[in-house]
Amino acid sequence: MRIPAIEQTYEGFMSRAYAIEVEAVERYTQFADQLESHNNREVAAVFRRLAEIEGLHAKHILDEMGWPSLPVLPVPYTGAEGPETAPFDSLHYLMQPYHALEIGLRCEIAAVRYFEDIAAASTDERVRKAANAMAADEREHVTLMRDWMKRVPQPKAGWDEDLDPPRMGD
Repeated sequence: MRIPAIEQTYEGFMSRAYAIEVEAVERYTQFADQLESHNNREVAAVFRRLAEIEGLHAKHILDEMGWPSLPVLPVPYTGAEGPETAPFDSLHYLMQPYHALEIGLRCEIAAVRYFEDIAAASTDERVRKAANAMAADEREHVTLMRDWMKRVPQPKAGWDEDLDPPRMGD
């Protein structure tokens, strides 16, 4: 893996890591808002919890770096969003908590891979150490998602069938 220039320094890497966490908070919050508008409050609450967890990571990075507030964020990703950002098309208005946790699990696994790749490719010891620590945090989140998934029912076939689907008015 070739590390983008911004991530080759410790400050640049931490800035990118912060941006990843903030982006995940924003997407999970968008998902929660969208599901609340469809009266799917149970899944909205799961997404709000996921946003809260990612927000704690963002705050930890600010504290770690001694940044009083938002740093100058790196340029956006080329052609894609951050590794921990769920795609908009993964949302369905009838989804169940299990689905939300599946989305979270995919994002956490992608984040683990991202941080492991940075750790493996970096020549900067501080970046390598920070990336390994973040990968370990994300692995804990993978375990958390899998544990949560064991406690919620798996959706039955036909979960997405709506006998009275929403319609646009004239």
